[in-house]
Amino acid sequence: MPASGWEQQVREYIHKEQLDAGLAVVEQRIAISPADLEAHGWRGRILAWKGRWSAAETEYRQVLVKAPGDVDILTGLADVLLWQERPQEALQSLDQANRLSPSNPEVLSRRARVLLALGRTEEARAQLREVLRIDPHNETASKTLKGLVPETRHELRLGEDIDTFNYTDTAQAQVLGLNSRWSPRWSTFFETSFYQRFGEDAAKASGSVTFHFTARDWLSAGGAGANDHGVIPRTEAFFECGHGFHLQNQLVRGLEIAYQQHWFWYRGAHVLTTGMSQLLYLPREWTWALTVNGARSGFSGSGIEWVPTGSTRLGFPLYHGLSGNVLFAVGSENFAQVDQIGRFSARTFGGGLRYRISPRHDISGYVASQDRSQGRAQNSFGISYGIRF
Repeated sequence: MPASGWEQQVREYIHKEQLDAGLAVVEQRIAISPADLEAHGWRGRILAWKGRWSAAETEYRQVLVKAPGDVDILTGLADVLLWQERPQEALQSLDQANRLSPSNPEVLSRRARVLLALGRTEEARAQLREVLRIDPHNETASKTLKGLVPETRHELRLGEDIDTFNYTDTAQAQVLGLNSRWSPRWSTFFETSFYQRFGEDAAKASGSVTFHFTARDWLSAGGAGANDHGVIPRTEAFFECGHGFHLQNQLVRGLEIAYQQHWFWYRGAHVLTTGMSQLLYLPREWTWALTVNGARSGFSGSGIEWVPTGSTRLGFPLYHGLSGNVLFAVGSENFAQVDQIGRFSARTFGGGLRYRISPRHDISGYVASQDRSQGRAQNSFGISYGIRF
């Protein structure tokens, strides 16, 4: 079959989204002419579209050994590297393509996308402007550029939490937290909380630092100290390690798994919690979080006891910057206050809303109702405001 004929047939199959049929034609061409670089390039493209990114990468690299100046193959290689969450390698491939074809809007657009994945927003913005200078009617570049907001490193959040009980007075807490991202690898979190509970006033300061080994692996560690007045933990220590997965699945786009340990020391009691959490990224910006913990409690003059707890939370978008979530938990002690330790069972139902006022401002709120054993009940309400700068 002449080269022009087989290639036209491949294009027709791809237009009809019949990738397997197109791949069969390409394989037939390669069997006839093993050195046909165009056929190998098409095999790489079709493998990439089928989600076989590692195989596509191998095919592209084999072509580049004999044709290192093929810009289309270099951009195809960059795509599969990015999809495999290897943006730095993708950028190297696009840099080579850019040197070969400096005014190619396809190369520049892809380079901007990779720069965004690397967190280099200002460089991506400059690259998109260059695309529009060369191709003023490029709608993708225009929309992406308009969607970029000025890069922010810090988020300051102020909040108020209220707990009502059927067996004691109402409790309150005010929270001020600062989350800072200093680089793609390092971030910190500091928080100050003030409590009014059971006729006592208490205050706590906490902090943590997070290090990202890679874009998908992290380790966090921190602690807290308090002027406790017997109603909150005196000291705390905690750490978390986690890993993220990119899944080639129509139902689950990504998954994050983390292991946590948290120690609480109260007057006359200590608690250790260990657990695993999973966050699933679903289609259309839905998320589903699952957490399972074991809590080891010890009291002065008594033995040690392990208690299991678990929770699940479903998050979903609603309308133009408005998102919501619903949650359910069992054995849902959070051990932030002294009334959360002890031998009781509980079920908690709740939900919340978050409204993004602008790219820099948002407001969030939640409600939760907890039914405990011994006929006790707790209702919780909270609201917070965040600003990024």
